[in-house]
Amino acid sequence: MNEELQRIMLVEDDPDIRTVAGMALEMVGGYTLRACAGGAEALLAVAEFAPQVVLLDVMMPGMDGPGVLAELRARPATAAIPVIFLTAKAHPEEIEKLRALGAIEVIAKPFDPMTLPGAVKAAWLRWRG
Repeated sequence: MNEELQRIMLVEDDPDIRTVAGMALEMVGGYTLRACAGGAEALLAVAEFAPQVVLLDVMMPGMDGPGVLAELRARPATAAIPVIFLTAKAHPEEIEKLRALGAIEVIAKPFDPMTLPGAVKAAWLRWRG
């Protein structure tokens, strides 16, 4: 399969982080982005946008990242979409918990906007094998 990474969904409740990450992914990475302010919005948009990877904040009001991941996995149309968590709690035990939930990678906040697109692409390429 020669598919290139093009479509990323970003789910982040903090508008500043959403803006910085979104600009980095679009301008530095050249990706098509769908940014969502929360889990419910993401779950409504995911089937139509068909992201190749979801970049998902762990702690959000309403539905948290693990809850969104569980809902994605429960739906046949979205069950196989790889998820990368963004978290400020990047302790080794927390990272292991998130990976055990099915995340292909965990990126610590604060992140470097200039390296974020490359980190997402590298995780996606590893996941694809």
